[in-house]
Amino acid sequence: MGHKHHKKRAAEGAELDVETIDGAANAPMKRKAYEAALKPLHEELVHLQEWVKKEGLKVCIVFEGRDGAGKGGTIKAITERVSPRVFRVIALPAPSPREQSQMYVQRYLPHLPAAGEVVIFDRSWYNRAGVERVMGFCSDQQALEFLDAVPLVEKAMVKSGIILIKYWLEVSPEEQTRRLRARIEDDRKTWKLSPMDLKSYSRWYDYSRARDEMIAATDSEWAPWYCVRSDDKKRARLNVISHLLAQIPYEHLPREPVKLPRRQKAGHYQESDYPFRFVDERF
Repeated sequence: MGHKHHKKRAAEGAELDVETIDGAANAPMKRKAYEAALKPLHEELVHLQEWVKKEGLKVCIVFEGRDGAGKGGTIKAITERVSPRVFRVIALPAPSPREQSQMYVQRYLPHLPAAGEVVIFDRSWYNRAGVERVMGFCSDQQALEFLDAVPLVEKAMVKSGIILIKYWLEVSPEEQTRRLRARIEDDRKTWKLSPMDLKSYSRWYDYSRARDEMIAATDSEWAPWYCVRSDDKKRARLNVISHLLAQIPYEHLPREPVKLPRRQKAGHYQESDYPFRFVDERF
């Protein structure tokens, strides 16, 4: 099956599910419609994975956006049905003193994909143009030098054979506030809220200016930025996956039919009388 044909089939199937089950396109997406639309996209991601392995493709996906924009959830939606040995997620901590002394992009380079890999950066070298610039961890001059240099670095990446795809997730101030408050109030989400999130929350327009300048300077022909409205998390995830599948030419590889072999007979085996420690069945 050709790439264009099966891409179109997956996208049309997802759209049909949304319109049929969910009603108005602008309404918040219901869980049932989301899962119905996500399933064929997950199937396509598996086909993409097998093609990446066979052809030795090198795919690098960058996710940027404000705190609470939905980067983590989108990445999880992409990776939950594929192999972590092919789809690797990179979320680097703050740089060590040694890393601070290196060329800025140096600590990211070892994580770039080799043949047969898809590497997803949950925040990336663009930290310098965003949080570092806004929060004063680098000077304006350093940020401007970064913006001047990074298109050349990305051009070298693309010339080396890397397929580089960059997403900016755009969340409204109202939805960001709602999500950050949920992190405060829900014990399952408190780990997502860092002191830096709280400091940066008040700097909305500083981040807006930094975003505008970053995208204008680094939206190149060889590594363009793709912006995603993310107030509706479910729609954003579906839109990103559908768009991602359209960026990488791939084919459905033939798969041999699978049949479970016969299980061996017990023969002389007898169940052990050892007192295994089973977990209490509380549910």
